[in-house]
Amino acid sequence: MSGTAGDTRSRLRLVVIQALVFSLFATLLVRLYYLQVVGGEQYAEQAASQSLREVVVQPQRGLIVDDVGRPLVANRTSWVVSIDRGTLAKLSDDEQRALLHRVSRVTDVAVARIHRLLTTCGDDKSVVGDCWNGSPFQPVPIAIDVPQPMALRVLEQPEDFPGVTAEQQSLRAYPQPFGINAAHLLGYLSPITGEEYDAAQDAGDTSVNGASVVGRAGVEKEYDAWLRGMPGYNEVAVDSMGRVIGDEDEVSAQPGDTLVTSIDARVQSVVEQQLASTIQTARTEYDEVTHKNYVADSGAAIVMEAKTGRIVAMASQPTYDPSVWGGGISKKELATLYSETAGEPLLGRATQGQFAPGSTWKPIMTVGALNNGFSEDTRLDCSSGLQVGNRWFKNYESASEGYIGFDKALQLSCDTFFYRVGLKYWQQYGSDETNVKAKDPLVAEAKEFGFGSRTGIDIPGEAPGRIADRQWKYDYWKSMKSYYCEMDRKDTAPNAFLRLFAHEFCLEGNHYRAGDAVNFSIGQGDTIVTPLQLARAYGAISNGGTLYEPRVAKAIVSPDGKVLERIPPKVAGHLSASKASLHYVDQALLGTPKVGTLYWRFSDFPLDKVHIRGKTGSAEVYGKQSTSWVATYDENYVVVMMVSQGGTGSGTSGPGVRAIWEALYGVSGENVDPGNAAIAGTTPPESLPTFMDDGSILPPGRSSRAEGE
Repeated sequence: MSGTAGDTRSRLRLVVIQALVFSLFATLLVRLYYLQVVGGEQYAEQAASQSLREVVVQPQRGLIVDDVGRPLVANRTSWVVSIDRGTLAKLSDDEQRALLHRVSRVTDVAVARIHRLLTTCGDDKSVVGDCWNGSPFQPVPIAIDVPQPMALRVLEQPEDFPGVTAEQQSLRAYPQPFGINAAHLLGYLSPITGEEYDAAQDAGDTSVNGASVVGRAGVEKEYDAWLRGMPGYNEVAVDSMGRVIGDEDEVSAQPGDTLVTSIDARVQSVVEQQLASTIQTARTEYDEVTHKNYVADSGAAIVMEAKTGRIVAMASQPTYDPSVWGGGISKKELATLYSETAGEPLLGRATQGQFAPGSTWKPIMTVGALNNGFSEDTRLDCSSGLQVGNRWFKNYESASEGYIGFDKALQLSCDTFFYRVGLKYWQQYGSDETNVKAKDPLVAEAKEFGFGSRTGIDIPGEAPGRIADRQWKYDYWKSMKSYYCEMDRKDTAPNAFLRLFAHEFCLEGNHYRAGDAVNFSIGQGDTIVTPLQLARAYGAISNGGTLYEPRVAKAIVSPDGKVLERIPPKVAGHLSASKASLHYVDQALLGTPKVGTLYWRFSDFPLDKVHIRGKTGSAEVYGKQSTSWVATYDENYVVVMMVSQGGTGSGTSGPGVRAIWEALYGVSGENVDPGNAAIAGTTPPESLPTFMDDGSILPPGRSSRAEGE
């Protein structure tokens, strides 16, 4: 009986187990049915999306060309080696180390730097400069301009380089027509920062991505939105190891638009060569004042259209090779660009350099005087010197010319004549040295000519210059008073001059004295200008009183040759000065190359055919050698050259300025041959180049079809 009960219990357990197994199978079947039938479509989509990766295709950046279509900035192809971090992560530590060492040997990039480049920006705070801020699914560029044999080795031996790709990409190229540099005009590119990318994302800007490069200076920065194009995208299928197994979808990248500039490459070449030659020559000349050769540490030269404000050529020294930024720049190269020892070559002196204008200031002072009480008949003593307070202000080289008018004072650059003009206004309106609101017609005229504020040129980073008027002197005194008072109190000045200066500045540094007024009248003291500001002011004298915002760009043209936008000259304002005063100054400056301070440089120049007006300047700077200036113009062009610590105006810059004028009009000796001029017809073309369907660019006037509009 007991055996029967045991059998019953065994059968019962078996039934229970069978029921349990059956219920489990039923549950699995129901779940499987749900996954495959009910939710199958949804999960299939998720599975597919997890096997697709979006890869950015960078667009080809737009061209930058000169006024007749010569390429100034183009593009070139380069072999680029990149590493897929997803594939790399699936390798063992030993395999990763071996792979990176193989990549290092192929690319000549140190393993330590490869590690930094593969680090996502922000993940490791110790990584500065070298990091990746692109998509996590985007291969990370490790080396650019890899020799083709090395790149082919990566392609031909994929088993040795898992996750490593080698492909040709587009980089900036600089054709350098006529050997030009134009670095400060054109600018350069560098990778987009994380902050910039986030800002673009917030603004809905889809034209940039984590791997984009953007303009950092020059027209590359100003017109970056036009030049950059629109990136494309490839959707690729990958396997479980992250390896690409096929293409799924593609959106083609759209190349950037072309920027047509007003720069003429032939003129730019002449200007660059003359500026560099002038500086080199100055360094061989002996300075009688400092008893050493001129340092000639920097310089600038500009050719601008007087009637429009368009920039035809603009050069700065020292300069740099813009291609140094292509594919990344080393810390050593970057340090050199900012180095004071190297002359800070990244600083464009034409728009960012600020210098005392010296006697090139006097035409502006003349306009101010003729509109505020003085007349064309005024005669003042051009004496060898003038006592102002307790200081003797001498004329240049202590020359004495007797009583003369404004015209001869400009031609001979008489300092004491203009001292008397500045002193007269100070005595009339501003003898209260602490009155910061005192009237000053010469200061007002300088500001009306645009000095002390940016010109508005379409090149970022322009400096504003400085008008050292009463307000500026008061503000400066307030900001520096504690520093100099402490120096005076503790007697820590390094020399007698600074000891006396600190004492006087602490007590009365806000006082605008008669000496400040006479210094201002000849472009000395604390007033500083950029070469571009001076060129624009002379352009206003040439064209009858219109101040322009200088422009480098003329038009934006689409990749298929259609003119998208013209960039016309922009008027910044009109001088309130009388037409008679501007005409008087204009006629007076005609005499400078004929009988004045430029005569010895232009005595055999055909001035009867090329009507050059001009003014020279030799600005004195405490602790440095004189700044050389020559500012000239005619009815078409303004030509300005400046050499810091370069000596006298006509002595140093005169020959270079003459050579530029000879190139502009095809002058040889006393003959003028427009056929030899740097610009066909001697004036810049009004129309644009023609962009043909085959990619060729024809100069203006040589098109068989319209300009694309």
